[in-house]
Amino acid sequence: MEGDGLPWVSEPVSGPGPGGGGMIRELCRGFGRYRRYLGRLRQNLRETQKFFRDIKCSHHHSCPSSPTGGGGGGAEPEPGPGGDVAETGLQAVLGIQPRTLHMLGQLSCISFPPKEEKYLQQIVDCLPCILILGQDCNVKCQLLNQLLGVQVLPTSKLDSEKNCKLRRLHFIYGTQTRVSLALPGQYELLHTLAAHQGNWETIPEEDLEVQEDSEDTAHVLAELEVTMHHALLQEVDIVVAPCQGLRPAVDVLSDLANDFLPVIIYALHKGELSERDEQELQEIRKYFSFPMFFFKVSKLEIIDSSTRRTESERSPLYRQLSDLGYLSSNLWNCGAPGQDTKAQSMLVEQSEKLRHLSTFSHQLLQTRLVDAAKALNLVHCHCLDIFINQAFDMQRDLQITPKRLEYTRKKENELYESLMNIANRKQEEMKDMIVETLNTMKEELLDDATNMEFKDVIIPDNGEPVGTREIKCCIRQIQELIISRLNQAVANKLISSVDYLRESFVGTLERCLQSLEKSQDVSVHITSNYLKQILNAAYHVEVTFHSGSSVTRMLWEQIKQIIQRITWVSPPTITLEWKRKVAQEAIESLSASKLAKSICSQFRTRLNSSHEAFAASLRQLEAGHSGRLEKTEDLWLKVRKDHAPRLARLSLESRSLQDVLLHRKPKLGQELGRGQYGVVYLCDNWGGHFPCALKSVVPPDEKHWNDLALEFHYMRSLPKHERLVDLHGSVIDYNYGGGSSIAVLLIMERLHRDLYTGLKAGLTLETRLQIALDVVEGIRFLHSQGLVHRDIKLKNVLESTIILWTSTLLGFFSGISAQALSSSLRHLRDVPAKTISGTTCGEGPAQNVSLCLMRSAGN
Repeated sequence: MEGDGLPWVSEPVSGPGPGGGGMIRELCRGFGRYRRYLGRLRQNLRETQKFFRDIKCSHHHSCPSSPTGGGGGGAEPEPGPGGDVAETGLQAVLGIQPRTLHMLGQLSCISFPPKEEKYLQQIVDCLPCILILGQDCNVKCQLLNQLLGVQVLPTSKLDSEKNCKLRRLHFIYGTQTRVSLALPGQYELLHTLAAHQGNWETIPEEDLEVQEDSEDTAHVLAELEVTMHHALLQEVDIVVAPCQGLRPAVDVLSDLANDFLPVIIYALHKGELSERDEQELQEIRKYFSFPMFFFKVSKLEIIDSSTRRTESERSPLYRQLSDLGYLSSNLWNCGAPGQDTKAQSMLVEQSEKLRHLSTFSHQLLQTRLVDAAKALNLVHCHCLDIFINQAFDMQRDLQITPKRLEYTRKKENELYESLMNIANRKQEEMKDMIVETLNTMKEELLDDATNMEFKDVIIPDNGEPVGTREIKCCIRQIQELIISRLNQAVANKLISSVDYLRESFVGTLERCLQSLEKSQDVSVHITSNYLKQILNAAYHVEVTFHSGSSVTRMLWEQIKQIIQRITWVSPPTITLEWKRKVAQEAIESLSASKLAKSICSQFRTRLNSSHEAFAASLRQLEAGHSGRLEKTEDLWLKVRKDHAPRLARLSLESRSLQDVLLHRKPKLGQELGRGQYGVVYLCDNWGGHFPCALKSVVPPDEKHWNDLALEFHYMRSLPKHERLVDLHGSVIDYNYGGGSSIAVLLIMERLHRDLYTGLKAGLTLETRLQIALDVVEGIRFLHSQGLVHRDIKLKNVLESTIILWTSTLLGFFSGISAQALSSSLRHLRDVPAKTISGTTCGEGPAQNVSLCLMRSAGN
């Protein structure tokens, strides 16, 4: 099936055409650059997916499923026939919602958001492809010849557009020239072509068209696949759309968009768009948002120079395309926007300016990569923030829970001892209190007993005696009345004697216990119940049943003795005098001293019992927390040493890819200084910032890579502040030192001198004080963000900002002093003062991974 002796196979790529070899080289460089960076994006995405799989596998406990939507019930935008990714790409990613932030400890719930993963996977799977559309088939063939710089397709022998049956053409790279029929994306058809019969200069016309007498559906739908040894095809495939009568352009684009990123060129040869052209472009714009490169192909005859327009003049084509929404009024018709702008449609009406295709394709491909890198970095940062917050909470739990247990034990002992002291020394006071209470309430109790109406006892109206059973029931009801009134009065007096304990012990202790039991996730809070028993022993409040009250039990013993002394020769008559007599004898038979002694004794017994039960339940609670904290510490170590550093490095790579795509690799200038792991250079201009200081850091091992990546994440998360040096961006140089190592290039704000140099030159007292205030302002800002600097020194204070790269998030490693933080981040009560190196403040120097500078306006 190979062609024989095709003359255009061996011709140089700088053949005829307005583009020439220079344009082809530019296109090759642009598409080659896209492939390289797409490979890095693909590798980062692959490692990110593996990271999330490892997270899921390393935590076997299940977690509740959560909605995958970004939040809100709005309907998703409907894609066109091809499922247009460009319309739903970054906008969908920007809707990332923190779906798992409330599920602390459930790290298995941290997963790749499905919508973002699908979007990114489609980007890395789709290689670019040049798609040629046009007003007719002749102009499309002519444009292809100009792109390749060789005469491949006939431009004069094709039938008129009315009878044209041009099939879809697909040009791919190969070491040998080959022409064949194949179903798109499927398999090759065994069919004899005219190109197989002998030598030819251009592909035979009968092979390009669908034969009218063809009844084979596969033959009609098949594309002509042309394999060529050509530099441009080595980087990108080229597809020529079939005739509009065979298949509409919107359907061709729909099929292509599923597997490729189309770079659309619309070939023109007329001064205006026809009605059919406008309908075709409207249909494409309805379903797709891809920009287009409109190129007017010159006719073969010489064009009169008088017919040329200046670039500032608006042609009819330009006005029509503007009305259709493809062109913007602020762009010239030659359309050559800047390198860093978003890809927009472009109209080129001068054939010699076909080179603008390289600019257009660069913008389109760069936009695609930047959006993908930004989407991936958003996923990285979102999940990394979750890890950091969870690590903070886990470490706080590890530090606070033992202190809470110790606090609970200590405060309960103090409460128990205080109540026991009260029971021991308050017996005489309680006796006097009972006597006083009885004397005060005696007449009131007698009157209430006299006027008491008995329940469930039938008393004859004629004053006849009742039976012994009814008498006992009446006496019991009188006794219950006296007991309830006395119980309430004694309880109120006792409460007032120990009420000061409520504020000093009960509130904080109960809250602490609730927190400990809640973290154990138990349904019955046994320890809290025992604490309440201790408190009830102290207060006698809310006594809901009489048999549980020590006062009640003592009074019942006294009443039983009264009942034994009262005997009747014959059943008495229930009268007012009888009820008053029974009540008076019951009250007078009570001994205040014995009652007080009995109350204190039972009070102490109840306290001892509740205290022992509380201590036992607290030991059980402590054992449960001990096992839980071991698991929490293991998980915290995984987050600290594996999960977060690994994800931070992926985040650094995706952010650096975004920066290098937008601003290119910075040019190194004069060396300004060097340290143990890197060199600082002058950088004249980068990303619209000038001048800049560029610090090249070559991490010697994985640990330094992880430290650098985490520090970079913290710095990029900081809002801008006038007392901190700005970090403009980062670029990873994979060929640093001739390819011997990988370096991270950190581009920062360039300032003139440090405080050490300023002091050498001499500073007034007023200036020194202002510098001190500026430095404190910068440190306070860092502390308000939960970060510490740990390397404040003269050379890290620059004229007009501090080098802030010793910062580490509070709680992520070992915690820091609570006094060093703003309450806007967290409220900590018992966190030990440590630095990230693990040494307590004052015990030893902190680990130095400094990268951040402070600025002083007073210098």
